[in-house]
Amino acid sequence: MDRFDAMQAFARVVETGSFTKAAETLHMSKTTVSQLIQQLEARLRVRLLNRTTRKVALTADGAVFYERAVKLLNDMDDAETSLSAAASLPRGRLRVDVPSPFARLILIPALPDFHAQYPDIQIDMGVSDRIVDILGEHVDCVVRGGEITDQSLIARRIGDLQLGIYAAPSYLHRLGTPTHPRELEDSTQRTVGFIWARTGKALAYTLTRGDERQHVLGRHVLAVDDGNAYLAAGLAGLGVLWLPDYMARDHVAAGELVPLFQDWQLEPMPMYVAFPPNRHISIKLRVFIDWVAGLMQQHAPLIERGGNTG
Repeated sequence: MDRFDAMQAFARVVETGSFTKAAETLHMSKTTVSQLIQQLEARLRVRLLNRTTRKVALTADGAVFYERAVKLLNDMDDAETSLSAAASLPRGRLRVDVPSPFARLILIPALPDFHAQYPDIQIDMGVSDRIVDILGEHVDCVVRGGEITDQSLIARRIGDLQLGIYAAPSYLHRLGTPTHPRELEDSTQRTVGFIWARTGKALAYTLTRGDERQHVLGRHVLAVDDGNAYLAAGLAGLGVLWLPDYMARDHVAAGELVPLFQDWQLEPMPMYVAFPPNRHISIKLRVFIDWVAGLMQQHAPLIERGGNTG
């Protein structure tokens, strides 16, 4: 038994959830993959996988071994890459999860440039605003807006989103243009609620103008948990929106959104790349994180703060 082949087959079965899919990606027969894993289990004297007719699941021992196997495989990949002429061309598969508006408006339009630099990196991208179980779902990193509260993750701050308040002309024609943030709490005005995955509820925003501070939650007839749906609701005139500049800019230029309370300020929203501390930072993950950080500097550069910037 080649231990490298066996570990690679085991890791691919875990990642694809299927012996058949693992065999296809490794260009092996399903029988070969099954035999490699059986030999690996015999050598280790533990069961790594629970197999049923419908799914394959890690055992407790298998979960521990998977993390170590992935690190060893990545170490070997890095060692081979660093000693070859392809050192500047990292390769392999990356699993990432990013917010839907960020994917649509910033990340995906820029990916041709990334793949021109790193043609051998395959990106499997989850696009959502949900909380991702990075370890359980075998995700290499996530990009998220807002402070990272999970202390088990390493987070690198890559940008700061400038926020503004906007409404569609149809909304303002129907309900009138508010002149002070406190008016958004009136029964005559409406906001679109954004349900944050961490709390399961819409959050209040704080606006400042000189010494004035105003906390605003507002009243909504619709609350959503997806950034693209949130923007669509605002464009449809369902309520006032809090948006990052990059989401609002083109719609303001097209006359589809109108900025409100421009003499007030909102605290910028930090953007982070987060990954587990025990996940090996492979060359392919490192170049992806650095590339995303550079991309954010074009769209939402970091604002210097006191203390650690992550």
